[in-house]
Amino acid sequence: MGALDGKVALVTGGGAGIGRAVVERYVEEGARVGVIERRAERVDELNAAFNGAVMGIQGDVSSTEDNRRAVEETVRRFGQLDVFVGNAGIFDRFAKLADVPLDKLSQAFDELYNVNVKGYFLGARAALEELTKTEGCMVFTVSVAGFFAGGGGTLYTSSKHALVGFVRQLASELNPTIRVNGVAPGGVLTDLRGLAALDQDAPPPPRPPEAVSRMQQPSDLAGCYVFLASKADAKHITGSVLDTTSGAWSRSITGR
Repeated sequence: MGALDGKVALVTGGGAGIGRAVVERYVEEGARVGVIERRAERVDELNAAFNGAVMGIQGDVSSTEDNRRAVEETVRRFGQLDVFVGNAGIFDRFAKLADVPLDKLSQAFDELYNVNVKGYFLGARAALEELTKTEGCMVFTVSVAGFFAGGGGTLYTSSKHALVGFVRQLASELNPTIRVNGVAPGGVLTDLRGLAALDQDAPPPPRPPEAVSRMQQPSDLAGCYVFLASKADAKHITGSVLDTTSGAWSRSITGR
Protein backbone atom coordinates (compact mmCIF):
# COMPACT_ATOMS: atom_id res chain seq x y z
CA MET A 1 0.00 0.00 0.00
CA GLY A 2 1.44 3.36 -1.02
CA ALA A 3 1.30 6.60 0.92
CA LEU A 4 -0.71 8.23 -1.89
CA ASP A 5 -2.99 5.40 -2.99
CA GLY A 6 -6.05 6.75 -4.76
CA LYS A 7 -4.76 10.33 -4.82
CA VAL A 8 -4.44 12.56 -7.87
CA ALA A 9 -1.73 15.18 -8.20
CA LEU A 10 -0.84 17.92 -10.65
CA VAL A 11 2.88 18.77 -10.92
CA THR A 12 4.23 21.78 -12.79
CA GLY A 13 7.58 21.41 -14.53
CA GLY A 14 7.43 17.66 -14.03
CA GLY A 15 9.31 16.64 -17.15
CA ALA A 16 12.82 16.73 -15.68
CA GLY A 17 14.83 17.32 -12.53
CA ILE A 18 13.03 17.54 -9.20
CA GLY A 19 9.62 17.55 -10.86
CA ARG A 20 10.28 14.31 -12.72
CA ALA A 21 11.58 12.67 -9.54
CA VAL A 22 8.40 13.72 -7.73
CA VAL A 23 6.22 12.32 -10.52
CA GLU A 24 8.05 8.99 -10.43
CA ARG A 25 7.81 8.73 -6.65
CA TYR A 26 4.15 9.74 -6.58
CA VAL A 27 3.34 6.98 -9.06
CA GLU A 28 5.30 4.49 -6.93
CA GLU A 29 3.22 5.57 -3.94
CA GLY A 30 -0.07 4.92 -5.78
CA ALA A 31 -0.98 8.34 -7.17
CA ARG A 32 -2.04 9.30 -10.67
CA VAL A 33 -0.42 12.46 -11.91
CA GLY A 34 -1.09 15.25 -14.36
CA VAL A 35 2.01 17.19 -15.42
CA ILE A 36 2.17 20.63 -17.01
CA GLU A 37 5.41 20.84 -18.99
CA ARG A 38 6.56 23.44 -21.50
CA ARG A 39 8.72 21.23 -23.72
CA ALA A 40 6.81 19.00 -26.14
CA GLU A 41 9.36 16.18 -26.20
CA ARG A 42 9.13 15.82 -22.43
CA VAL A 43 5.34 15.72 -22.62
CA ASP A 44 5.55 12.87 -25.13
CA GLU A 45 8.03 11.02 -22.93
CA LEU A 46 5.81 11.34 -19.87
CA ASN A 47 2.78 10.06 -21.75
CA ALA A 48 4.72 6.99 -22.90
CA ALA A 49 6.50 6.11 -19.67
CA PHE A 50 3.96 5.33 -16.94
CA ASN A 51 1.32 2.98 -18.37
CA GLY A 52 -1.42 5.61 -18.19
CA ALA A 53 -0.76 6.72 -14.62
CA VAL A 54 0.68 10.04 -15.84
CA MET A 55 -0.79 12.55 -18.27
CA GLY A 56 1.56 15.12 -19.73
CA ILE A 57 0.02 18.45 -20.70
CA GLN A 58 2.02 20.94 -22.72
CA GLY A 59 1.68 24.42 -21.28
CA ASP A 60 3.29 27.52 -19.83
CA VAL A 61 2.94 28.03 -16.07
CA SER A 62 2.87 31.81 -16.55
CA SER A 63 -0.39 31.48 -18.53
CA THR A 64 -3.70 31.66 -16.68
CA GLU A 65 -5.39 29.62 -19.40
CA ASP A 66 -2.74 26.90 -19.43
CA ASN A 67 -2.99 26.46 -15.65
CA ARG A 68 -6.78 26.28 -15.85
CA ARG A 69 -6.59 23.78 -18.69
CA ALA A 70 -4.10 21.60 -16.83
CA VAL A 71 -6.41 21.36 -13.83
CA GLU A 72 -9.44 20.63 -16.00
CA GLU A 73 -7.69 17.95 -18.04
CA THR A 74 -6.27 16.27 -14.94
CA VAL A 75 -9.69 16.13 -13.27
CA ARG A 76 -11.35 14.98 -16.48
CA ARG A 77 -8.84 12.14 -16.85
CA PHE A 78 -8.46 11.05 -13.23
CA GLY A 79 -11.68 12.27 -11.56
CA GLN A 80 -10.39 14.62 -8.87
CA LEU A 81 -7.42 16.63 -7.61
CA ASP A 82 -5.84 16.07 -4.21
CA VAL A 83 -2.36 17.56 -4.51
CA PHE A 84 -0.98 20.54 -6.40
CA VAL A 85 2.82 20.66 -6.69
CA GLY A 86 4.18 24.00 -7.91
CA ASN A 87 7.67 23.20 -9.07
CA ALA A 88 8.56 24.85 -12.40
CA GLY A 89 11.40 27.34 -12.08
CA ILE A 90 14.30 29.09 -13.75
CA PHE A 91 17.60 30.40 -12.41
CA ASP A 92 19.69 33.56 -12.81
CA ARG A 93 23.09 31.87 -12.49
CA PHE A 94 24.07 34.06 -9.54
CA ALA A 95 23.82 37.29 -11.57
CA LYS A 96 24.53 40.34 -9.41
CA LEU A 97 22.28 43.33 -9.88
CA ALA A 98 25.20 45.49 -10.99
CA ASP A 99 26.06 42.96 -13.70
CA VAL A 100 22.60 42.99 -15.29
CA PRO A 101 22.52 45.66 -18.03
CA LEU A 102 19.90 48.26 -17.27
CA ASP A 103 18.29 47.82 -20.69
CA LYS A 104 17.81 44.09 -19.95
CA LEU A 105 16.76 44.28 -16.31
CA SER A 106 13.02 44.68 -16.86
CA GLN A 107 12.94 41.80 -19.34
CA ALA A 108 15.01 39.57 -17.05
CA PHE A 109 12.82 40.42 -14.05
CA ASP A 110 9.61 39.63 -15.92
CA GLU A 111 11.00 36.38 -17.31
CA LEU A 112 12.09 35.04 -13.93
CA TYR A 113 9.18 36.32 -11.84
CA ASN A 114 6.62 35.13 -14.40
CA VAL A 115 7.75 31.55 -13.79
CA ASN A 116 9.12 31.55 -10.23
CA VAL A 117 6.38 33.63 -8.61
CA LYS A 118 3.43 34.32 -10.89
CA GLY A 119 3.40 30.72 -12.12
CA TYR A 120 2.88 29.53 -8.55
CA PHE A 121 0.13 32.05 -7.90
CA LEU A 122 -1.71 31.09 -11.09
CA GLY A 123 -1.35 27.36 -10.52
CA ALA A 124 -2.53 27.58 -6.93
CA ARG A 125 -5.52 29.70 -7.92
CA ALA A 126 -6.47 27.35 -10.75
CA ALA A 127 -6.31 24.33 -8.43
CA LEU A 128 -8.14 25.95 -5.51
CA GLU A 129 -11.70 24.86 -6.27
CA GLU A 130 -10.82 21.22 -6.86
CA LEU A 131 -8.55 21.03 -3.82
CA THR A 132 -11.34 22.47 -1.67
CA LYS A 133 -13.58 19.58 -2.74
CA THR A 134 -11.02 16.97 -1.63
CA GLU A 135 -9.56 18.94 1.31
CA GLY A 136 -6.25 18.47 -0.43
CA CYS A 137 -2.90 20.20 -0.23
CA MET A 138 -0.30 22.23 -2.06
CA VAL A 139 3.47 21.67 -2.04
CA PHE A 140 5.82 24.24 -3.56
CA THR A 141 9.46 24.00 -4.54
CA VAL A 142 11.03 26.95 -2.78
CA SER A 143 14.83 26.94 -2.26
CA VAL A 144 17.35 27.43 0.46
CA ALA A 145 17.73 30.81 -1.31
CA GLY A 146 14.34 31.67 0.21
CA PHE A 147 15.97 31.87 3.63
CA PHE A 148 19.26 33.69 3.13
CA ALA A 149 21.57 35.29 0.58
CA GLY A 150 24.02 33.44 -1.64
CA GLY A 151 21.74 30.76 -3.08
CA GLY A 152 21.39 32.66 -6.34
CA GLY A 153 21.61 36.15 -7.74
CA THR A 154 19.42 39.09 -6.79
CA LEU A 155 16.51 38.10 -9.03
CA TYR A 156 16.41 34.43 -8.06
CA THR A 157 16.97 34.96 -4.34
CA SER A 158 14.29 37.63 -4.09
CA SER A 159 11.82 35.41 -5.97
CA LYS A 160 12.38 32.57 -3.53
CA HIS A 161 12.00 34.87 -0.54
CA ALA A 162 8.66 35.87 -2.07
CA LEU A 163 7.63 32.22 -2.19
CA VAL A 164 8.32 31.70 1.50
CA GLY A 165 5.88 34.52 2.22
CA PHE A 166 3.42 33.08 -0.29
CA VAL A 167 3.45 29.67 1.41
CA ARG A 168 2.91 31.15 4.86
CA GLN A 169 0.19 33.58 3.88
CA LEU A 170 -1.69 31.09 1.71
CA ALA A 171 -1.54 28.49 4.46
CA SER A 172 -3.13 31.01 6.80
CA GLU A 173 -5.87 31.88 4.30
CA LEU A 174 -6.74 28.27 3.44
CA ASN A 175 -6.44 26.71 6.89
CA PRO A 176 -7.92 24.28 7.86
CA THR A 177 -9.34 23.07 4.52
CA ILE A 178 -6.18 22.99 2.39
CA ARG A 179 -2.66 22.49 3.72
CA VAL A 180 0.11 24.54 2.06
CA ASN A 181 3.82 23.75 2.49
CA GLY A 182 7.13 24.01 0.69
CA VAL A 183 10.38 22.16 0.16
CA ALA A 184 13.68 24.05 0.15
CA PRO A 185 16.37 22.26 -1.87
CA GLY A 186 19.95 23.44 -2.04
CA GLY A 187 22.27 22.68 -4.94
CA VAL A 188 20.57 19.94 -6.96
CA LEU A 189 22.09 18.14 -9.95
CA THR A 190 19.62 19.14 -12.67
CA ASP A 191 19.72 21.06 -15.94
CA LEU A 192 17.92 24.07 -14.44
CA ARG A 193 18.05 26.72 -17.14
CA GLY A 194 18.95 30.37 -16.81
CA LEU A 195 17.40 33.47 -18.28
CA ALA A 196 17.03 33.94 -22.02
CA ALA A 197 17.12 37.70 -21.42
CA LEU A 198 20.68 37.30 -20.14
CA ASP A 199 21.71 34.64 -22.70
CA GLN A 200 21.73 31.96 -19.99
CA ASP A 201 19.18 29.52 -21.44
CA ALA A 202 21.67 26.92 -22.68
CA PRO A 203 22.22 23.82 -20.49
CA PRO A 204 24.39 24.62 -17.45
CA PRO A 205 28.12 24.09 -17.91
CA PRO A 206 29.71 20.86 -16.63
CA ARG A 207 30.34 20.93 -12.91
CA PRO A 208 33.65 19.84 -11.36
CA PRO A 209 33.58 16.38 -9.71
CA GLU A 210 34.07 17.81 -6.22
CA ALA A 211 30.99 20.00 -6.67
CA VAL A 212 28.90 17.13 -8.05
CA SER A 213 29.77 14.98 -5.04
CA ARG A 214 28.25 17.60 -2.73
CA MET A 215 25.07 18.19 -4.71
CA GLN A 216 21.68 16.64 -4.04
CA GLN A 217 20.09 14.30 -6.55
CA PRO A 218 16.45 14.98 -7.46
CA SER A 219 15.48 11.58 -6.04
CA ASP A 220 16.92 12.62 -2.67
CA LEU A 221 14.11 15.17 -2.37
CA ALA A 222 11.08 13.27 -3.66
CA GLY A 223 10.25 11.75 -0.29
CA CYS A 224 9.71 15.23 1.17
CA TYR A 225 6.97 15.85 -1.38
CA VAL A 226 5.36 12.49 -0.53
CA PHE A 227 5.47 13.25 3.18
CA LEU A 228 3.88 16.68 2.81
CA ALA A 229 1.19 15.31 0.48
CA SER A 230 0.20 12.52 2.86
CA LYS A 231 -2.71 13.25 5.17
CA ALA A 232 -1.66 10.35 7.37
CA ASP A 233 1.87 11.69 7.89
CA ALA A 234 1.48 15.47 7.61
CA LYS A 235 -2.12 16.04 8.68
CA HIS A 236 -1.30 18.96 10.96
CA ILE A 237 1.57 20.51 9.00
CA THR A 238 0.83 23.69 7.10
CA GLY A 239 2.75 26.91 6.46
CA SER A 240 6.08 25.11 6.74
CA VAL A 241 9.07 24.98 4.39
CA LEU A 242 11.32 21.95 4.84
CA ASP A 243 15.04 22.69 4.72
CA THR A 244 16.62 19.71 2.93
CA THR A 245 20.16 21.10 2.86
CA SER A 246 21.85 19.48 5.88
CA GLY A 247 21.52 22.63 7.94
CA ALA A 248 22.65 25.23 5.43
CA TRP A 249 20.25 27.70 7.09
CA SER A 250 21.82 27.24 10.51
CA ARG A 251 25.34 27.36 9.04
CA SER A 252 24.52 30.72 7.45
CA ILE A 253 23.85 32.11 10.94
CA THR A 254 26.75 30.50 12.80
CA GLY A 255 29.28 30.70 9.96
CA ARG A 256 30.15 27.01 10.43
